[in-house]
Amino acid sequence: MSEEIMEAYVKTNTSNGISTIEFFHPQSNSLPGKILNELAEAISNAGLDKNSSVIVLRSGGAKTFCAGASFDELIKIKSEAEGLTFFSGFAKVINAIRVCPKFVIARIQGKCVGGGVGLAAAADYAIALDTADIKLSELAVGIGPFVVGPAVERKMGTSAFTSLAIDASSWRNSQWAFQNGLFSELHNNIENVDAAVEKLVHTLSKSSPEAMAELKTIFWKGTEHWGTLLSERAAISGRLILSDFSINAIEKFKSK
Repeated sequence: MSEEIMEAYVKTNTSNGISTIEFFHPQSNSLPGKILNELAEAISNAGLDKNSSVIVLRSGGAKTFCAGASFDELIKIKSEAEGLTFFSGFAKVINAIRVCPKFVIARIQGKCVGGGVGLAAAADYAIALDTADIKLSELAVGIGPFVVGPAVERKMGTSAFTSLAIDASSWRNSQWAFQNGLFSELHNNIENVDAAVEKLVHTLSKSSPEAMAELKTIFWKGTEHWGTLLSERAAISGRLILSDFSINAIEKFKSK
């Protein structure tokens, strides 16, 4: 990978009624606070852009869609206030997708871990490569999928969410994720993934913005309290991440 794309970024490109938001981090697209805040802002801005009718959410690189929270940043958290601030970043992204009046279509080209599963679940429609296995790893580092949990449970149901949250060390394959509703489509090569994304968003870009906005309101019915709920969940993670268990677990993961 060249030096030009080794630094983390969030970038937006809008063309022909389609806003494509891409995020990248050199550590398997893990998400530090800065990237989370930029991603939430990009989604909110695209939602307000009159030149855009639909949003594509994607990440750079080929192997991992999103590895979740940045361990480098987690280990630096020294107070509950700092923990709340960090985990609120995931809450901001999920809530930005939730209140955005436009459909968010996720292009999932690789594995999803922790917060990455949350992003896929928050998206209104996810098109994935068949190597895009998933794992909610939070319990393994002494916390839990508290912030992303509502999005995952909403999309996949309580049974699948429970299985993922409890068995935090095991991968579930993309077929399992598809069968349980996380992914809307599965394809066997990245060319077919991109073709499916392009076909869908092209159609949506020609559809009625008002009708899509009304549909999105219906799809997200019952989540109006998430602004408060996800903040409360972020506080739980922010407290637990300070435990000796979490500190030791993160150090072990970082040393692998």
